[in-house]
Amino acid sequence: MKISFLKPILLAAFAIFSLSACSDDENNTTPQSKPTYDMTGFAKGADVSWLSEMEKAGSKFYNASGAEQDCMTLLRDLGVNSIRLRVWVDPQDGWSGKQDVLAKAWRAKNLGQRIMIDFHYSDSWADPGKQNIPAAWTGFKDDLQKMKAAVAEHTTDVLSCLKENGIDVEWIQIGNETTTGMLWPLGLASDNNFGNYAALNNAGYDAAKAVYPDAQCIIHIDQGNVLGRFTWMFDGLKAAGAKWDVIGMSLYPEDDNWQTVTDDCLANISTLAARYGKKVMV
Repeated sequence: MKISFLKPILLAAFAIFSLSACSDDENNTTPQSKPTYDMTGFAKGADVSWLSEMEKAGSKFYNASGAEQDCMTLLRDLGVNSIRLRVWVDPQDGWSGKQDVLAKAWRAKNLGQRIMIDFHYSDSWADPGKQNIPAAWTGFKDDLQKMKAAVAEHTTDVLSCLKENGIDVEWIQIGNETTTGMLWPLGLASDNNFGNYAALNNAGYDAAKAVYPDAQCIIHIDQGNVLGRFTWMFDGLKAAGAKWDVIGMSLYPEDDNWQTVTDDCLANISTLAARYGKKVMV
């Protein structure tokens, strides 16, 4: 697939597709055509992990004409061809657990959208400030082999559930914003030790590929405008034998710096793609 590069700030401004339909005037006997949607090529995505919880709370969504519309259908009509869904291991309220993810993935599948599954390997948010071990895994928080087995089992369980329900998955994040590793402190990365993190990542990678061999696996960290953050991580992981197919970036530009931040990120995308021979996704 040809890789296109757009400034990340523009990813929020999704292209509006011109949808044509046959005229239904009195001289036209041709049935009204259905709109078509391009789900190929450049991935224009949205994370809708909150959606089922928002709908349960009564949130509603409206198109530009003011008509109420299903959120994911509305996104598709605005050109969003890809959906990301986060997965938590055992969330207290069930949101972003396996069954909740399945329900949203099924909706995306029926709309023809491509799907990314974002494993946090935690019971709640995992990000640069926290990579908390799931409660059910704390009994072996110092045992790398058992933690690898837990990562593999959880990855297999969720993805197998999706596959058994006829859902294709194109991308799989092995961790979320793992800027200094995952499943701390066991998988904490440092200048002298990327080994445990690489081993845990590979457990997820291998499990993912066993279920979806063609899926692209992502290692995802934040601050896509800071090149050194990425070279430090991916040089270390490469030396430790880590496996990945795509470099994932988060980027959070502000009103007063978005031009510089996105220009830097765009330059970093080109640099990293050349340095590691991998695709890059924001």
